[in-house]
Amino acid sequence: MTVSKMTWRPQYRSSKFRHVFGKAATKENCFDGVPITRSVQDNSFCAINPRFLAVITECAGGGAFLVLSVHHTGKVDPQQPRVSGHRGNVLDIKWNPFNDCCIASCSEDATVKVWEIPPHGVYKNITVPWKELQGHSRRVGLIEWHPTANNILFSTAYDYQIMIWNLDCPEPVIKNPVRTISHHPDVVLSMSFNTDGSLLATACKDRKVRLMESRSGTLLRESSCKTHRASKVLILGNTKMLLTSGTSRYNDRQIALWDQDDLSAPLLEDNLDGSSGVIFPFYDPDTHMLYLAGKGDGNIRYYEISTEKPYIHFLTEYRSQLPQKGLGVMPKRGLDVSSCEIFRFYKLVTIKSLIEPLSMIVPRRSESYQEDLYPMTAGNRPALTAEEWLGGMDKGPLLMSLKPGSQIAESFSDMKAVGNSLENSLDTRRSQGRPCMLQLAYIQDQLEAKESKEDSSHTVDDRIQTPVTNGEDATLCSPPRTENELRLKFHKQQEEIRRLRELLNQRDVRIKQLELEIKNIKNSQSQSSL
Repeated sequence: MTVSKMTWRPQYRSSKFRHVFGKAATKENCFDGVPITRSVQDNSFCAINPRFLAVITECAGGGAFLVLSVHHTGKVDPQQPRVSGHRGNVLDIKWNPFNDCCIASCSEDATVKVWEIPPHGVYKNITVPWKELQGHSRRVGLIEWHPTANNILFSTAYDYQIMIWNLDCPEPVIKNPVRTISHHPDVVLSMSFNTDGSLLATACKDRKVRLMESRSGTLLRESSCKTHRASKVLILGNTKMLLTSGTSRYNDRQIALWDQDDLSAPLLEDNLDGSSGVIFPFYDPDTHMLYLAGKGDGNIRYYEISTEKPYIHFLTEYRSQLPQKGLGVMPKRGLDVSSCEIFRFYKLVTIKSLIEPLSMIVPRRSESYQEDLYPMTAGNRPALTAEEWLGGMDKGPLLMSLKPGSQIAESFSDMKAVGNSLENSLDTRRSQGRPCMLQLAYIQDQLEAKESKEDSSHTVDDRIQTPVTNGEDATLCSPPRTENELRLKFHKQQEEIRRLRELLNQRDVRIKQLELEIKNIKNSQSQSSL
């Protein structure tokens, strides 16, 4: 008699993110006393980058928003200068992903304005924008920057139009968009790009999801499902899937997962609860984690996404007593990798006039850099110019490493270009006589030339800059008379220290690269002599 063995399968799924937890900042590391807007628009109302935090504020007579340094936490001055050039309430703000000092805003006055923020912060009210975009006939509710092309901005308004703007033109007031997309019979509630920005997904007030080419506006697919009414849409990186949040036919809050190539019916529908607040979805393509935060909720659920059934794997949730009105997300290049931080929210808590940073952390015993948590991620340099993108080119984002000491915003393509140029120059010399000695001599000549150039530049700088002025005008070295002047000098010093550290790290990486080249050439030289 044969005995059949039972196969045991574990009921849990192995994942490095099973124990991710949320860590709220202490009171002194929050932004207190912020007059957060009371607008009922279903937007995030704030935008974050590694340098600044911008938040839409409540004000009388027009619209305004605050721009604060992310390191300037604590009590916010009630008289803090603002960016206040709109004639109506500001509805949405977004930082340029390739310029930390450039931010776009849209308003009820039917305009989109692009602002240049001083590198050291806002110390007086800014009322004149860098660019003003006039094309919509009704209030503009949503804006999005293109993820890989420089100075390409999308806007949508209550005139049911999506407009594409090219900011590279010299005129300060732009009245004609590059293209207008008119596929929607009602207000567009959400927009999302894929990784290279070639596709645009939208959720409309008619509760349908549409997928179109972002450049031409050609409609590719449209959902026809009646069991799910979408309000927010998100393209999940390169997984060829879309996620929408909305409500079911019984008004339960619901998320749905869609195949990018077939929007006739969702792959998966999951009811969350019976609350009424809009669900904001956030996706991290590096860790394949999905975060769901409801407007007016205190909790944030997080999941892991896979390309195989059941597609969505619930991990756990962060709970808090403070309800959020909106949430901003710090880009990956602004995270604290030394504490294994993989995501950071900025919660807007209206009832306490508070902005609370919330870090999502993977618990690890080691304090060293965890390479499995931080793959190469999208950097802060554009892959395309506006003209190249408008001419028909599509390109993925330029990637950068988050490892401390690596060159900031250095991409794979840049490394390949440097390597190819070095290899071509070496190949040219290789054909002339003794190969290895010429390669070695060439690299050593490059090193010596670079060192001599740096020494000469340092001597010239030393002659120009005296210790008293520290490279500045003598008039600027007088003691600060006001608190604003003192703060300005402090931020200047911090910026200079940060710049010098980055420069030092870049030179260290370059030295290591050249030392590795010399070592490889010496090894090849010894092998050829044998």
